[in-house]
Amino acid sequence: MKRMNLYKVFNPAAPKRRGFTLMELMVAVAIVGILSAIAYPSYLSYLIKSRRASAQSYLLDIAQRQQQYLLDARSYTNDVNALNLTTPKDVAPYYTVDVTKSDSPPAFTATAKPIPGSPQASDVTLTIDNTGKKTPDTKW
Repeated sequence: MKRMNLYKVFNPAAPKRRGFTLMELMVAVAIVGILSAIAYPSYLSYLIKSRRASAQSYLLDIAQRQQQYLLDARSYTNDVNALNLTTPKDVAPYYTVDVTKSDSPPAFTATAKPIPGSPQASDVTLTIDNTGKKTPDTKW
């Protein structure tokens, strides 16, 4: 059984249409452009937040290992390698992680500072200390 083309049924003299007109193509390109203009900044914001979460997780690991190190050695350490930690691949290209300590009273501060020129450069510097205080409060 042959299928009937309704377009030909209602307008038998009309020629066959194939493809898209230039106007239809330009409308589709404009729609894609508008959606891209909205989605791309959101995507970049998501990437910044994701990298920040990785840095926060790493700082929490450092704080936990520092507490264990304090129990074992009776002091904190400046050296992350002494804690048997390596900077994760998703943190190293975007943040410089430093640990500072003081001996009286025993204290430490772990800091993740965004590397200038990296995609994370506009982010804030994250810190955590031996009391568990995290700064800035609004980003943790």
